Amino acid sequence: MSASQSICNRGWRVALAGLGVNLLLGTLYAWGVMGKALVVQLHWSKTDAVLPFAVSTAVFAITMVFAGRAQDKLGPRGVASLGGLFFGLGVAASSFFSSPLAIMLCFGVVGGMGIGLAYSATTPAAVKWFAASRKGLITGIVVSGVGLAAVFMSPLTQFLLAQSSIAQTFLILGLGSAVSILILAQFLTNPPQGYVPTGQAAVGQGVKVVAPRRDVEWHEMLRTPQFYQLWVMYVLTASAGLMIIANVPIIAKEQAGWEAGFVPVMLLAVFNTLGRFSSGALSDRLGRTHTMVIAFALQAINLFFFAHYTSPLSIALGASFAGMCYGTIFTLMPAATADYYGLRNMGVNYGLVFTGFGVAGVFGSLLGGRVRDMFGSFDLAYVICAGMLLAAAVLAWFMRTPQIAVQSVPDAAEQPA
Repeated sequence: MSASQSICNRGWRVALAGLGVNLLLGTLYAWGVMGKALVVQLHWSKTDAVLPFAVSTAVFAITMVFAGRAQDKLGPRGVASLGGLFFGLGVAASSFFSSPLAIMLCFGVVGGMGIGLAYSATTPAAVKWFAASRKGLITGIVVSGVGLAAVFMSPLTQFLLAQSSIAQTFLILGLGSAVSILILAQFLTNPPQGYVPTGQAAVGQGVKVVAPRRDVEWHEMLRTPQFYQLWVMYVLTASAGLMIIANVPIIAKEQAGWEAGFVPVMLLAVFNTLGRFSSGALSDRLGRTHTMVIAFALQAINLFFFAHYTSPLSIALGASFAGMCYGTIFTLMPAATADYYGLRNMGVNYGLVFTGFGVAGVFGSLLGGRVRDMFGSFDLAYVICAGMLLAAAVLAWFMRTPQIAVQSVPDAAEQPA
């Protein structure tokens, strides 16, 4: 095997390890099943049932800023390992409590910190091994793990709840995730100093990739209007998606009499994964913002009609489509951040953009439960979310490349392993 083949294979090992880590972090997206069990078995309110999920997403996003800076400076392996420990222990510690506040602190705060640490180390490490023309594709592959997780995590959670208790389910999921992430994290490394990806010279030939830019520091990024456009778009689109994710088992039961709530969760996860993967490849051809406009507009149409989905089949189709459109943001946002601001500081730069997801995690997750508790249905929540998606599509339509001068600076491969 030639040296170039060996390095290429190493890059794919990093990408697949990142995929595996995100697959385990996706336990977060199986919360709908756990939340339904807390409502039924422990008689939590619907609002209380989404609080741990909401807090987790907020803490996850805030941690991403500091974790991104840490992995930029220290390398991805140690940061991801620490994240695996925090996440696993936070989930496992939830097994000792039954109150919303205690589980919010364990699953939400400690577990959310773990997700932020581990997630921050996966995408930046992987994309540095590949040419810019494959940035969207590789990002899509790595982040697809989070969406795909619910495909096996939802039925696994349902099975564990049927066989044991909520406490035992938390314990098994937490310890299993901690051990698995620790193993996979050892494969996350940055390229060696001076590394140039195979095919780098081919950038721009037949693909819609932004021209190479200098690596922008976070404080410079904050002076560009495009950062704030990306951030607001993140809040709007993620809020809409999280409203459905956090409530889809309850929606299925109330609108369609569908008791098997884990099925729409699984379908949403499968298409969430498809959206992450396909949007990466599509955006490499059409451009990031054109792909965003298409995804956001289609998701808005879906949400406008969601109140009329009153059969298991229509709920299944609606949840699947919602998952596919929602998944696109987790590929398009980091890819756009790298396009606009470079790879060297991608950890902290994308961490700052990702704080929009933290706001969405609180607002979007609580929106559905609060509307349902106040008005007796999710109908108003669908309309609000559809309006937010249309606003995001308009912002994406007017998005332009930041005017940042290109400098002769080596590419972002000079990072610790």
